[in-house]
Amino acid sequence: MIPRGFAPRRPKIRENVNEAIRAREVRAVFPDGSVEIMPTNVAIRKAQDMGLDLILIAPTAEPPVAKAMDYGQWQYENKKKQHDAKRKQHIIQVKEIKFRPNTDDHDYDFKKNHAIRFLKEGNRVKAVVQFRGREIAHVDIGKKLLLRFAADLVTVGTIEGQPRLEGRNAHVLLSPLKTVTHPSGAAPGPTPPPAPAAPAAKDK
Repeated sequence: MIPRGFAPRRPKIRENVNEAIRAREVRAVFPDGSVEIMPTNVAIRKAQDMGLDLILIAPTAEPPVAKAMDYGQWQYENKKKQHDAKRKQHIIQVKEIKFRPNTDDHDYDFKKNHAIRFLKEGNRVKAVVQFRGREIAHVDIGKKLLLRFAADLVTVGTIEGQPRLEGRNAHVLLSPLKTVTHPSGAAPGPTPPPAPAAPAAKDK
């Protein structure tokens, strides 16, 4: 019995499946590869005679395209496609690396290795030098540190502009290098940095 005050549950309607298909006729695709334009109710009956469902797969086509297949199998394949697409999708993040003007070599190398990993993963890196108190008088030291950092990462990242000072912080952004496609089938590698320009020849 249904308790008082509670509406009876309505059966869940499967959209674009069998009787829920509103089109009068469809281009029906069957497992044997045959394709026929027929009234929707006839296509549904034919699919059900095969123990299958009629599923609308291209509702905007003229006429709409429907395929005879197992609804559970169709759901499974759809979820698998969505899962695979989600795995391939990479959200680029900005990873922040913080320094002080007097950062020692050990700490510098440790943070540099982190930055290399972030760039290889396809993320951007924001390197920041924080100045405290009277350190702000030595902004040039912080900027030199950032340029050294960018130069050390030239094989995996490219600098976006020159170091900038904002408040008591100097920062620079680095982007991962784009990979190049090798027609021979070899594994792709980072795009090499541009070669320095040759000095102009002097007139004798």
